[in-house]
Parts: sequence; structure tokens; C-alpha cells
Amino acid sequence: MKSFNSRRARAIMVVIATGSLVLTGCSENKGSSSGKDSKKDQAEAAVQSKPVTYGDAAASTGPAEEVPGAKPGGTIEVYQEAGLSHLDPGQIYVSDGGQVANLLFRGLTNFEEDGKGGTAVVGDLATDSGKSSDGGKTWTYTLKDGVKDQNGNAITSADIRHTIERQYAEFIFDGPTYLQTWLSGPKYRTALPDGGFGDKHLPATVLDTPDAKTVVFHFDSPRPDLPQTLAMPGYGIVPEKTDTKAKYDTAPVSTGPYKIAEYKAGKSMKLVKNTNWDPKTDSVRHQYVDGFNFDFGVTESTQTSRLIADQGASKNAIQLTGSVESTQIQDVVGNAAVNKRTIKGYQPYVMALNFNLDRVKNKAVREAVAYGVNSKSLIAGEGGAYGGDVAPNLFAPTLPGYEPTYDPYGRLKTPQGNIAKAKEILKDVPAAEKKLVFAYANSEAGQKRKVAIVDALSKIGIDVVAKEVDAASYSEQVGKLKNPYDMYINGWGQDWPSPGTVVTPIYDGDQVADGSPNYSHMNDPEVQKLIKKALTQEPTEAAATWREAHHYILEKVLPGAPLWYTKQLQLYGSNIGGARYSAESSYIDVTRLFLKS
Repeated sequence: MKSFNSRRARAIMVVIATGSLVLTGCSENKGSSSGKDSKKDQAEAAVQSKPVTYGDAAASTGPAEEVPGAKPGGTIEVYQEAGLSHLDPGQIYVSDGGQVANLLFRGLTNFEEDGKGGTAVVGDLATDSGKSSDGGKTWTYTLKDGVKDQNGNAITSADIRHTIERQYAEFIFDGPTYLQTWLSGPKYRTALPDGGFGDKHLPATVLDTPDAKTVVFHFDSPRPDLPQTLAMPGYGIVPEKTDTKAKYDTAPVSTGPYKIAEYKAGKSMKLVKNTNWDPKTDSVRHQYVDGFNFDFGVTESTQTSRLIADQGASKNAIQLTGSVESTQIQDVVGNAAVNKRTIKGYQPYVMALNFNLDRVKNKAVREAVAYGVNSKSLIAGEGGAYGGDVAPNLFAPTLPGYEPTYDPYGRLKTPQGNIAKAKEILKDVPAAEKKLVFAYANSEAGQKRKVAIVDALSKIGIDVVAKEVDAASYSEQVGKLKNPYDMYINGWGQDWPSPGTVVTPIYDGDQVADGSPNYSHMNDPEVQKLIKKALTQEPTEAAATWREAHHYILEKVLPGAPLWYTKQLQLYGSNIGGARYSAESSYIDVTRLFLKS
């Protein structure tokens, strides 16, 4: 999906803050028990690995079902530590951007949750989740009537075509690439170098818009996951008339219930109602409050302290992708009145210490780090059992095919690190190869991670040079092919319940590029072969191939050391209504919030 906090993460979120869209954990905060009981948490997460359902026209018709007790009016305060790396939908593949995207942008489809763990894909701008033909190679979408952007311009098939074609342009480098590669192959940019801004467009045999209301996708192989792909924030619609290319990232045009009234990058953002959004066309979102005030630069510890105190404006506040700060968790969960104002759930992210394979070429060094890193101390920095569990491998408990006992580096037996084993592996390695540059975000969480990594690896004989990176651009910096770092922590969660949305984005050699979530720059012919094989198989048959690829990646290549699986614990003010855990975003569900008074 995106990485954690920065990137499905990507996504993101990132991850990032993050995210990507996913199915994870519990949905209703009152029913969630995510915390100390890891086995129970993982069992709950496994339940959410079931595939989504595809909604018909009736399920896609607005308005969205009313939230019990909802009232109109007021402004919600939003606390966030790092600024947003992108506001252009095509650049969004991180969890913080994904949260904001659901307020500002609409796509052809979207995810709809029932509050009981079930998730469906419904038509958003389209009348339904899509109609497939030709064995799943052709998908047809019809646009709803009455859909406009914030300027009152009707959204037509030309805007859908433009949105997809602009993804081919060089200035779009940080978003998802599923759709582009499915339509035009791994070297998709060569098919439309100017991103459709000139006279050339994708041929009708690939992307057809026979009239103003119809969009037809033609693929060379079945794409049964297309409705889920189109629901990703990265495929939010960009109206053709108002596209300012690279400048669009700071002043995008809304199609959702809110629009940007004021934006000061890294400092603040003010959202107000988009009066041209019609609830009758939207089966997912609400427009209860008058707006949202985003306050960036608020550390997680300050967010938590303010929300525990619950005074003044903090009564109307939420955490966007931040979590309860680890040292204050007991102040939250130990106080019944405060704990009632939390949302909890298992996230889809596997946090890993990724190696830059262009720089860390000695596999012995990578193995020593995988054995020696201290997952226990890293998880302590995230809040202990409320923040995460030890990850023995690269698949999360929310993913179909997860193997809880697959543990090639003994992470479950020695979560604090196997120092003796690591030292033994390093004994014949030259000193120069044992000096590694570690990039970390200049956030509170990043600082804690740096301390844990430096401490653990120095004990096994690794000389760690820690380099601070701006938190807002962290995933962008470590996502550069020519970055000056040897290793960095990233989290990745599935975009939908399929191992293909994990293996393909981050381990496919065809995805090695600036801005790609293939942070290790891994390009292995055997993995390429397995990916191609799995993508042509039915899900049941493909499961064995994905498992083979997973084992090969972790044992034969080792592009990253698995560290921990993440859990979510967020706090909100006492005047916030409609709060629940979103299984789709793995954060508070921003589409249904209101103020009680």
C-alpha cells in the first residue's frame, strides 16, 4: 500500500506516514482490543485479510449512510508532526497524504467500510465498481451525473483520461504505478513521454473514451484487481482544465467534500466546504463539519499531552497519522475516561531496515545486521506491545499467505538480537565494509529509532554513521536511486489483500527508479521470474509462488531486515463524534467525523 508514515507508505505510507490502501485490524474503536495480547491481535488481523467485495450501482449511489448522532457545523483541529510531502493526487502514495486525499479528491472507485470489518469497493465518480469483459482484460466505467470540481466544472471522461495520462509525465515520480505498467508495460513513460499534455494520447486500444461519460480500459492480461487499484489516492482525479503540472502539488483542485482555503507548506492548512460537492453522488463521504484546520510541526508527545488534557481547542482535535507517544501510553490506556477516546487496531505494515544494495553489496554484512538488530528496543520506542510485535519475516499478519513461524533470522527467539551469531558472521569482513551510513527522520520516532539502531549494531561491530533527514521529505530522500545512505527504516503495507501488492512494488526489478518503493534497488532475475509467474495465476495457485518468492527474497537476497509489525493507537478530543478505526487506511476514519456540540 503505501509506506508507513511516509510511504503505503508508501504508504507510506508512508510512510510512509503511509499509506495505501489496505484491509487491517479492527474497525470500531469500542470493539477493538489491540494491545498486549499479540496472538489475539494477529488472529483479528488475519480475519481482515479476506478479499473486498465489489459493489453494484445501488451500493455506489449516494448519499452515504448517516452516522448516528451526527450534527453539522464547527471546525476540527488536526495535529500532525511532519508536513505533507505532496498534495498532487498523482504523487500521493503515503499514509498522511492518503488521509487528506479522502477529504479533497475522488476517483473512479473508493473503499466503503461497514464498521464491522467488512470492506467493499464501490463506484465513486463511476456508477459502480466497474464492469469487466473479455475474461477480465477489458473494464468499462460510466461516470455519474452531476459530478463537478470545486470550480463548478463537470467531470467528464476527458478528465479521467488526462488523470491517467499525466501519470506518464516525468514530474510524477512518487505515486503508484500499477495502472501505468498494466496499460503500457514497465517502461511505460516511453509510451507517452509528455504525459498527454501535447498532441499524443494513449491509443483507444489501451484507453478509450468513446463519449463524455464512458471510460474503457484494455489490458493484455486479466486485471481482476482494477477496482481496488483505482480506489488508491494516487489515482484521484485531476481536472484537465486546471492542471498546472508540477505546480499542482501546492494548489490542487478539489472534487471531494472539502477544498483548500489556505496552505502554508510544513506549517498549516485550512480546509473549507466544497460547495460544488453533491452528497447525492457520494456513497462514502460526509460533510458534517465546516472545515479542518491542520497544524503541522506538533510532535507526537505534544499531540498526546494536549489530547489527554482535553482542554479548549483540543476537545475538537484529532491525530491524523500520529499515534499516542510511547512514554504516555499508560497515561492513556490506564485512564478509562481517556482510553474511551482512542481508536486501536493492527496495521498492515512491516517495518524493515532496508539496505541500499548498490552500496551494501556484501551479503554477510546484511545477514549480521539481520541477526544483530534489536527489535525489542525498537518496539519499546513505539510503545511496547501497544505499538507493535516482532516481525520474523517480510509478510504482515494482515496478508494472505502470512506464515507466523517463518523466522529465518531467529527474530522470535532473540528479539533483542543475536550478538554472538552476528559477530561470528562479521569476523572476516574488512573494517571498511562494516562502516554503514544510517538515514533517520528528524522526528521523535526517528530519533528513538536512531538510538536503537546505533546501540544494537555497535555491539556487533558495525560502525554506524547516523545522518538526519527532514521528516517531511524522508521517503523522497531515501527513495532516490543515488542516495548517500546504506540503510534506512521503511514500512510497507499491502495496497489490497494480495502478496502481489507487497512483492511487486518493493522487490520487482522493473520498479527500480527514483521515487519507487523498491528502496533496496533490488533486481534479481529469479524474483522477476516468480513475480511474472504469480501474476498469471489464480490467487490460490499464486499463493505458493508468492511464498516461494518471499522465502527467496529473505534468504537468498536479504534486501532488508524485518523489524516489527505495527499497531495503531490514536487519541481524539472529547467533542469529536463518529470516530472509528478505518480498516482501509489503518488510521482514524476522516470521512465520517462530526463535532458533538
